[in-house]
Amino acid sequence: MDRRDAIKNMGMGLSAGALGQFSLKNNSWSSKGQQERYSKATNGLPPLEITSVKAIATAPHGIELIVVKVETNEPGLYGLGCATFRQRAKPVLSAVNDYLADFCMGMNVNNIEDVWQMTYQNSYWRNGPVLNNALSGLDMALWDIKGKRANMPVYELLGGKTRFAVDTYTHCGDESIEAVVDNVKEAMEQGFRHCRIQLGGYGSTAISGEPDFKKAGFGMDRDRFMDTHTYLQGTRDLFEKVREACGDRIELCHDVHERVQPRDAIQLCEDLEQYRPFFIEDPLSPENNDWFELLRQKTSVPIAMGELYNNPHEWTKPMTNRWIDFIRIHISQIGGITPAMKVARLGEFFNVRTAWHGPGDVSPIGHAANAHIDLAVWNFGIQEAPNMTNRLRAIFPGAPRVENGYVKINEAPGIGVDLNEEEAKKFPIPDKQLNTWTQVRALDGTPIRP
Repeated sequence: MDRRDAIKNMGMGLSAGALGQFSLKNNSWSSKGQQERYSKATNGLPPLEITSVKAIATAPHGIELIVVKVETNEPGLYGLGCATFRQRAKPVLSAVNDYLADFCMGMNVNNIEDVWQMTYQNSYWRNGPVLNNALSGLDMALWDIKGKRANMPVYELLGGKTRFAVDTYTHCGDESIEAVVDNVKEAMEQGFRHCRIQLGGYGSTAISGEPDFKKAGFGMDRDRFMDTHTYLQGTRDLFEKVREACGDRIELCHDVHERVQPRDAIQLCEDLEQYRPFFIEDPLSPENNDWFELLRQKTSVPIAMGELYNNPHEWTKPMTNRWIDFIRIHISQIGGITPAMKVARLGEFFNVRTAWHGPGDVSPIGHAANAHIDLAVWNFGIQEAPNMTNRLRAIFPGAPRVENGYVKINEAPGIGVDLNEEEAKKFPIPDKQLNTWTQVRALDGTPIRP
């Protein structure tokens, strides 16, 4: 082993006395005994290199999950990361298997920041969701390896715990106000302190009725209809009834999902202010970022934003101008733990708390990565609760669990979640991918984002 590299990579395992006996100028030890003690402290480990990078896909509940596995030249030492992008799963698989696999061969596993930066700029054009997700899987896997090598959970490497567990919110949406009220009460009995309430799904599409565009034969049969009035009025009524029935102790969240015009989003937030929402999520689309300044001036309702952000140019201005209260980016969308920690640190200076995106199209490895960051950063806000089924646990041993409304991880070294590849193979992703839940139209057929 080159002793200069050893000092950089393994120096924390040496005593001050041992380090003091090594001369960088002469590249030598003052005595044979000091060299032997150094070798013992590092366990005689050779430089650790990447020997294999591959993507593994599985769909245990019909949702395509992608895992990146990074193997090293230390026998049996590997890391796992989440690269799930279900809307474009196959391009992510190709990005990992056809590009990253060759590019990363021989790279130093210890140098996570260096690997991230070199991989990020390798494609020249940056910030695309496919490549960001592939990079995220690689990045998480490297943190997993570093934790395993240090015999510590990843949160310890990020600074240690600032809380005993990760508080969460759960989903309580339904197609009637009465059903939502019942769901909230049930969640409260299970120990949840935060609930996200939705009426008729995102934009109330499930209760919007039959649109004119379908009667006219426009669009596709699969396209959903959103009636803006039904959504806006229904959401106001929903907050009023849930507050009346469930009291003030429960924290209520809601996701606009960027589906209304900025002026309607501003008015909705003003109307909901009396019900003290914990946050209103994604009221505006990334294309309307500058409207957040006016929204902030009009209402004190806390704003969570960022699910669709995938590059720093989108989130830096709203955060540094204090236009939002929670940054809600999808960690695999921006490239993994390495950039997420930078976002969290930025938020600390501007009183923006974290609320990482944590839906069903995040693997248990990704949910665990969210939780490791949540445990370590001071400005944690809330975490979307994962739903870990028995099938998922069979494929991903060590998956995090939810108890009394808190996410808890196992204390295993690294991210703490493994992958049973044989179980994963039982649930292959479909040959054809046709994810259509984003296909929403107005009454006349005008497409509605996102």
